[in-house]
Amino acid sequence: MSREPISRRRALGLLGLGTAGAAGWATGLGVPPSDRPKSAARGLAEPQVLASRDGLLDVRLVAAPGVRLAGRDTAGWGFNGTSPGPTLRVRPGDLLRVRLVNHIDQPTNLHTHGMHVSPSGNSDNPFLTIEPGDSFDYAIRIPARHPAGTFWYHPHHHGTVADQIFAGLVGALLVEGAGGEADLPVNGDRLLLVTDTTLDGAGRVASPTMMARMRGREGDLVLVNGQRQPVITAAPGSVQRWRVINGCVSRVLALRLDGHRLTQVALDGAFLPAPVDRDQVMLAPGNRADLLVRPTGSGQYALVSAPYDRGGLGMMGGMMDGGPSASGQVTLATLATAGPAATSPSLPETLPAPAVPQGPVTRQRRLTFAMGMGGMGMGGMGFTIDGRAFAPDRDDQSVALGTVEEWTVVNTSPMDHPFHLHVWPFHVLAGSAGMPPVGVLQNVVLVPARGWVRLRIRFSDFAGRSVFHCHILDHEDLGMMATVNVRG
Repeated sequence: MSREPISRRRALGLLGLGTAGAAGWATGLGVPPSDRPKSAARGLAEPQVLASRDGLLDVRLVAAPGVRLAGRDTAGWGFNGTSPGPTLRVRPGDLLRVRLVNHIDQPTNLHTHGMHVSPSGNSDNPFLTIEPGDSFDYAIRIPARHPAGTFWYHPHHHGTVADQIFAGLVGALLVEGAGGEADLPVNGDRLLLVTDTTLDGAGRVASPTMMARMRGREGDLVLVNGQRQPVITAAPGSVQRWRVINGCVSRVLALRLDGHRLTQVALDGAFLPAPVDRDQVMLAPGNRADLLVRPTGSGQYALVSAPYDRGGLGMMGGMMDGGPSASGQVTLATLATAGPAATSPSLPETLPAPAVPQGPVTRQRRLTFAMGMGGMGMGGMGFTIDGRAFAPDRDDQSVALGTVEEWTVVNTSPMDHPFHLHVWPFHVLAGSAGMPPVGVLQNVVLVPARGWVRLRIRFSDFAGRSVFHCHILDHEDLGMMATVNVRG
């Protein structure tokens, strides 16, 4: 199979739905993951599930060092002793209470990525700070009409987000039951939370160089549920639902399953209008996809992420800019099937896709993501939105509650930038890569280098202040984030 990187334009076209290297790092795992000798294969292990009862999920999440990654004890960080942390299962109308205890040496907080919930007070508030040694009680009310789907949680304290996720502070958040769940004929429901990191010989998480931060770091180890290349077993003719979450700091996943097409049924926690068979599924950092896998015979089939060219720093990076996607194809997991083949059940012709926002459009806005020299010291680079770095006390965009707006996000830089808006999902109307509208709500979209996307957003249900930003999390930490204040 070719290891040539996928062009950004071709990859965005394949995506359809609108959706660095570790040079200079100390590492005891110095060769690319795809080239290392394989250890004894282990079955896919899934995190502990904590599910709501009688309308309430009350949990305690302790962020602390000391987790197993890739089969070894490390100094990586996790929630409740594991990375990923527990999978939280809630239903529409539930109250999610989380006591977040901070036992790491940095300030932190918690973001329920993709959830349509209040951004204020002790809900999904990105402006909160929980200092080392402190704790905080979150209370997040899930709307009764919230879509069922795949979401996740992670820290969102500005300036430390990339470090904390790279160290392992991630977990899945699943909404199930009412709220538009599809009747899918599946024999198994599997979580695949993909992260990457780099460890030194002592099991410590490596610190990136400034150049790696400017590119957006990509780790040497690419893990699924904290494991390296686990095995997923299935019977021929069965149907499994794979909930794939791209929890990487910067890496774009270009997913392929050898010998199979992937049937996509959801993106970013929202069902598509109908199942779609794909040879490849592209996920920017923060994106999620629900896939139906239907093995047709006995054998072993690799789930891989192909190389993807995110662009580079251009003239600003000088001779040091070798490109952030120099690594080759990475094997994420192996599908192992055995036994007599059964007939796969038929899939539904339609799915309960949430309605996309309709007009009238109250206002149109143009936002510019840019990179330029200055802002980070000698030889550094600034990362801005509309010419300004993030300032938490400044209102960058003011919006009236209940209105529908169209935002055109322009990327003037030579690198792709995933756009993420908290709280309010959007519909991708058009983009410079030529992907057609597909009638799906999402909350992360890849804006190509020197390109643009146009979004329609309904600012419904919740007033309050939140943020939008680049989901290359190093770029967010370096200033590529802005605020939005929705006024009731």
